[in-house]
Amino acid sequence: MKHLISTLLLLATLPAAPAFAQTTCTPGTYAAPEGDFVVLVKSPAVAAPGLRYLFRDGRRGATTDAGVPLICGTGNVTVGDKRWAPIAFREIPATFDSVGTKMTGVLIEPPGNDAKRPLVVMVHGSERTSPIGGVYGYAMAAQGISVFVYDKRGTGGSEGEYTQNFELLAEDAAHALGQARSMTAGRHGRAGFFGGSQGGWVAPLAATRTKADFVAIGFGLVASPIEEDREQMVSEVRAAGLGRDAEALVSRLSAATADLLLSDFRTGYEALDAVRREMADKPWAAKIDGEYSGAIARMPNEDLRRIGAARFDNLELISDYDAVAALKKLDAPLLWVLAGEDREAPIETTRGALLGLAKAGKPVDVYLFPQTDHGMWEFTTDASGERHITRITDGYLKLLGDWIKRDVRGTYGRAERLTPR
Repeated sequence: MKHLISTLLLLATLPAAPAFAQTTCTPGTYAAPEGDFVVLVKSPAVAAPGLRYLFRDGRRGATTDAGVPLICGTGNVTVGDKRWAPIAFREIPATFDSVGTKMTGVLIEPPGNDAKRPLVVMVHGSERTSPIGGVYGYAMAAQGISVFVYDKRGTGGSEGEYTQNFELLAEDAAHALGQARSMTAGRHGRAGFFGGSQGGWVAPLAATRTKADFVAIGFGLVASPIEEDREQMVSEVRAAGLGRDAEALVSRLSAATADLLLSDFRTGYEALDAVRREMADKPWAAKIDGEYSGAIARMPNEDLRRIGAARFDNLELISDYDAVAALKKLDAPLLWVLAGEDREAPIETTRGALLGLAKAGKPVDVYLFPQTDHGMWEFTTDASGERHITRITDGYLKLLGDWIKRDVRGTYGRAERLTPR
C-alpha cells in the first residue's frame, strides 16, 4: 500500500483565507454541544501558521484554505453561528518494550475517569510517518474513547528497523495494548484494536496474540500481498476498459512475479519471459503497475537476479500471508469497513472472505461505503480517468466510534451494511 501517505496528504492547493485563519488557530479538538467536533493539528503538508482540520463528517483541509468552514478564536472555534469549546484531553507519553525494542507512544484520554470507557490501540498502515499528534487519534478520542497511538518500529521515536513483517508488527501491537491497559487500569472497559490499510493484516493477528475485546478495520485486505498485487492490476485493466483477455494476462504476470518473490528471485524467469512476450504488442501493458509486478516486468532479468530481492523483497513482507487463517483464529467481534472503489486494496476477494466468515458464524460486521477509494476518500474523476480526492466519506468516523462503543444505530452517510444484524 505504498501510496497511502501521498493519498492521505494530497489536497487541492487553494488561495489563502483571511488573515485570522492563518494567525490565530490553536491546535486542539473542539466540540459542539450535540457531539460534532473538529480536530486542528500541525501538519508537514500545511505551511505554518496553517493547521490541518478534520470534522467528524469527514470534511478535511487546511485553515489557510479559501472558504474554510470555521473561524478560530481565543480558546474556541466558531462553526456557523456557534462556538465550539476545546476538549481537555489528558495526554500521557509512554515508552514500552517489544521484542527487545524500545517503542514510543502517547495515551489520549477524554475528560473524566469512566471505568466503562472503551480503549483502542491504533495500528498503523505502511507509512513511515508518526501518528502521534495526527488527526485520527484525536478524532477517535473526541467520541469518548481512550486512544493509544504509537510509532511503529524504525519510525518516529521508536527504535529498531522499519519492517513490514506482519508477525513482528503484530507483536508490537500486542505489547502496545498491554501498555495501554496498564496505563488506564480502573478507567477503561472493553479494549481492542483499530487498524487501517496494512493494519488490516496486523491488528487481527495481534488480537490472536493477546486478549482483545474487539478489532475494527478500515480499508484493509483479507488477501495476501500477492493477491493484492494481482487485484490491483485487474482493477487497472478494468478501469482502462479492457476485457477478460487482459485480466487473464495480468493474472499470469502476477503468478510469475509471485514465483520470483517466493524463491528469492531464483526461479520464475521462464514464466515471466513468456508473459513479457504476450504483453509486448499491448500498448496498455506499459501502464500496468500493480503493487510491484509492473516494475518487475520492466526490469531486465540480469538485474532482477542481482538486485531483485533488495529492490522488491527487502522489508520482510510475508507475500503469501494467509489472512483468512488469522481471522478464523480470532474470537473477538470484528468490524470491517470497505471502500467500494478501492484501487489500492481492491475489495472483491476481501468482501467474499468476510461474508464467508460471517456465514460460518464468526462475529463479523461488514460495511461498505460506495464511491470511495483507499483511505475512505471520496473523489472526482477527470476526463483522463485520474481521481482527485475530496474528503473522507461522511459517516465513516462516526461508525468506527459508535461500533467500538457498541452504540451502532441509524444510518452512517451512504454506508451499506453487508452482514445482517
